Amino acid sequence: MSNENKAEGDEFVIKDNRSSQLSEEEAETHDTQESSAPGEAVVDQQQPFQIDFSTFIMSLTSSAFYHLGDIADPETGKTETNLPAVHQTIDMLTMLREKTQGNLNTEENKLLEQLVYELQMKYVAKSKGPGPAAQ
Repeated sequence: MSNENKAEGDEFVIKDNRSSQLSEEEAETHDTQESSAPGEAVVDQQQPFQIDFSTFIMSLTSSAFYHLGDIADPETGKTETNLPAVHQTIDMLTMLREKTQGNLNTEENKLLEQLVYELQMKYVAKSKGPGPAAQ
């Protein structure tokens, strides 16, 4: 009995389409044939997200703002404060600043300086707790 005639669940077939199993030409031909099957819409493949230094430090910084309670959890809408996590992120950004000194362009350097400064100020303000109530 061939695989096509077997009931679902009796057996399965694995087709290995990795390039290590096919020559480059075969893999390209195989991919082209699969993506242009009749009745199928051809979807433009977008370029993968490009990460650069500025994007990387902005990602670190946004997690610190989340831990400061400045950004709400997208699922719950609630804010939380986790000062040790903020301190750790500030330390990482400071280390990156030291390790990349002289290797960043002007915009990257300015962004890193501003983000470290802003996080430090917000961290100090949160660490002190609420100030005296206004009278």
